[in-house]
Amino acid sequence: MAISVDVAKDPMSIKPKFIGFLTRRQVICFGVGAAIGIPFYLMIRNFVGTDIAALLMIAVMLPFFFLAMYEKEGVPAEKYAMQVVSMKFLRPGIRRYKAENLYEQLMIKQEIEKEVEALERKQKKWKEDSKGKK
Repeated sequence: MAISVDVAKDPMSIKPKFIGFLTRRQVICFGVGAAIGIPFYLMIRNFVGTDIAALLMIAVMLPFFFLAMYEKEGVPAEKYAMQVVSMKFLRPGIRRYKAENLYEQLMIKQEIEKEVEALERKQKKWKEDSKGKK
């Protein structure tokens, strides 16, 4: 009879545990959430009732639970949010590469030259006509 143990594929993904299955970061975030949520509940339960006070307490504590639990690709929630904000709003956007169409530029230059030639012929004809009238 053999003993088998599950081993993580990436040992770097294993976080050191502080209390039970919680990391130090999670314990701090849960503690701050409880330190804010419980007094909030105790202060407002007499004014709005226990049911609504409990829902409001949960709403106040949810951001701290989110900060404790959410990680995307090993990056904590607040660092990830700062990366998104800096990428979308603080840094300039991606500049797309735009190729210059040299053929189009030649065509435009050729059209301008034709227009200039036509204007010169028109002016030359006008000068000849004005000399002939005198």
